[in-house]
Amino acid sequence: METHPRVVFERLFGDGGSRADRMAQTRNTGSILDSVIHQVDRLEQTLGAPDRTKLSEYLEAVRAIEERIQTAERSQAESDIALPDRPTAIPATFDEHAKLMFDLQVLAFQADITRVITLMLARELSERSYSIIGVPDGHHSVSHHQENPALIAKKAKIDTYHIHLLGYFLEKLHATPDGDGTLLDHSMILYGSGLGDGNQHAHTNLPVLVAGGGAGRLTGGRHLKYAETR
Repeated sequence: METHPRVVFERLFGDGGSRADRMAQTRNTGSILDSVIHQVDRLEQTLGAPDRTKLSEYLEAVRAIEERIQTAERSQAESDIALPDRPTAIPATFDEHAKLMFDLQVLAFQADITRVITLMLARELSERSYSIIGVPDGHHSVSHHQENPALIAKKAKIDTYHIHLLGYFLEKLHATPDGDGTLLDHSMILYGSGLGDGNQHAHTNLPVLVAGGGAGRLTGGRHLKYAETR
């Protein structure tokens, strides 16, 4: 997991600059990987079976990275996306930080640098407070509300705020043209939690939201409730 927007930006676009600058960096990264591949045969001859297996797994990871680099190179060659200034620090507020990370995701999708992204708004055991919405208490403490109505109301405020941030991301996707539709039309966004009830640490009845058109494969506007299984 990477929390620093500048590191994320540089992973996606290098140091920024012009399209030619980014392509030059992409080619340089690709050549480093190529040099590793060319020495594999000689290395394999010195390894036992277990180490050859480990090397094979490593090379598969290298090949996956190469494919991402090649995709990025093609995208940089074809794309005229105007990049924002490279972030220099983590924003002072959680709200700004979360929205900046969402903005970087939109850029990554728009440039077709990646097609799969994960982002965690609230990590386990986080005691982050949300004074901006009137909840000075720690998130984890509030989740163990013990059926206290005041704490339940605060937990609901936090959940609503997180959904508000997700709405910001979905609106950005919806406002970004992509082919014959928008990025939201051609994406599937899965939002949820690993707990259905944080107070009890219950792993059943998980609330999951699915947004986006999935390139025409998803039907929205529905609420589905599945029977619990034991």
